[in-house]
Amino acid sequence: MTDQKPQNITSIPIDGFSNIRITSIWTFLMSVQWSESWLIGLLVFHSLCLLTTLLTSRFYRVQICQFLVMVCMVYSAEYLNEVAAMNWRVFSNFQYFDSNGMFISLVYSIPLLLNTIIIVALWVYRTFSTMTELKSLQLKRKARREQNKKSD
Repeated sequence: MTDQKPQNITSIPIDGFSNIRITSIWTFLMSVQWSESWLIGLLVFHSLCLLTTLLTSRFYRVQICQFLVMVCMVYSAEYLNEVAAMNWRVFSNFQYFDSNGMFISLVYSIPLLLNTIIIVALWVYRTFSTMTELKSLQLKRKARREQNKKSD
C-alpha cells in the first residue's frame, strides 16, 4: 500500500484575482489579468516576432540572426524569471513568476519557441524546394545531352 493521500480540493491553488481553482494550463491562463500594460506589450512583441518571421521568409541571413536571438532569449528565461520574481511590484499588479517558471514558460518561452519552429519549417521547405529545382535541372541537362548525342 502506498502512502499517497488523495488530493483534497482545498489543496488546489486558488487564483487571488479571479478566485478560479487552477487545475490546468487553461485555467492558469484564464486567471492572468491580460489588461496589464506589460502583458499587452509582451503580446505585441510576440506578434512583431511572428510578423518579422513571415516578412523575412526570403532573407535567410536575417532569419538566422532572428533565430539565434530568439533561442538566446529562451535560454535566458530562467534568469529573467528570477529577476521578475524579485521586482514584480515595479511593473505588475500580481506575482506571476513562480519558482517553477510555469508562467514565463507559457507566455514568454513557448511563443518564442513556436516562432523558431516556424523558421526551421521555412528552412526545410526552402531546402526541399531547392533540391527539387536542382534535380529537375539535372534531368533537363541529361535529356539535352542525350538529345544532342542522337542528333550527332
